[in-house]
Amino acid sequence: MSVVIWAAGRLRTPDEAIATGIDHGLTVGDGVFETCAVYGGRAFALTRHLRRLERSAAGLGLPAPDEDEVRAGVAAVLAATPDSGRLRITYTGGPGPLGSNRLPASEQRPTVVVLAGPATRAETSRAVRVPWVRNERSPVAGLKTTSYAENVVALAEAYRLGADEAVLANTVGELCEGTGSNVLVERAGVLATPPLSSGCLAGITRELAIEWGREAGLEVVEQAMPYDVLDEVLAGSAHLTLSGSIRNVSPVVSLDGAAVAAGGASLELQRLFQVRAADDIDP
Repeated sequence: MSVVIWAAGRLRTPDEAIATGIDHGLTVGDGVFETCAVYGGRAFALTRHLRRLERSAAGLGLPAPDEDEVRAGVAAVLAATPDSGRLRITYTGGPGPLGSNRLPASEQRPTVVVLAGPATRAETSRAVRVPWVRNERSPVAGLKTTSYAENVVALAEAYRLGADEAVLANTVGELCEGTGSNVLVERAGVLATPPLSSGCLAGITRELAIEWGREAGLEVVEQAMPYDVLDEVLAGSAHLTLSGSIRNVSPVVSLDGAAVAAGGASLELQRLFQVRAADDIDP
């Protein structure tokens, strides 16, 4: 399956120019994006993703995206490729200077690009620890920006080590998140996920897992944890699970190259999420 592209009001061919070389998203990473799973030709939790896109744009100081324009792009790419598994919405500052400063607000012309394409999902995940950290005091902490180089480097290291995700601490030694996922640690049947103050992204799957888990009677809490809680996972007294828009809820079965077990509450949350997602495409 090929990737379908929409920009500036219409579908585009893969070899068609859709952004200028001086787009601020290309020159300095001045942009935000969202990734949604696609089921049966429809984007999952699209409304929540669009709310987060707007929050991320505001956090960067970009004008609010035109939701009608974005939804038109989404509808166009999904109509063109109804069997796709992934949708990506990218929103940048548009043409700008070569430096970090922006054009005056009256001159800004943001770029919107919507793409749909294939996605590969696995029931379980393999994670490793890496030496780099998230800066919970960064001005873009918690924003889903296109400045993704840190994640690219950390994920490449994870793949080099035979895993599919890297798990990061923050600057004060707390468990934070993965490069493209949130984390949950199960101990004694309680599922704990780092609070947003840790610097992690406010993941849509994380948000729904908390809501749906609690509604179903699972104990799901937001709790700061030391990074070395992962030693407990290796020792078998705790369990690690990742959550993300393409992964959904995915128990970790390998950490730092060692086999680890999925926890009972984690497996129940995974099952619950799949049921609830199938029941409501835009919760």
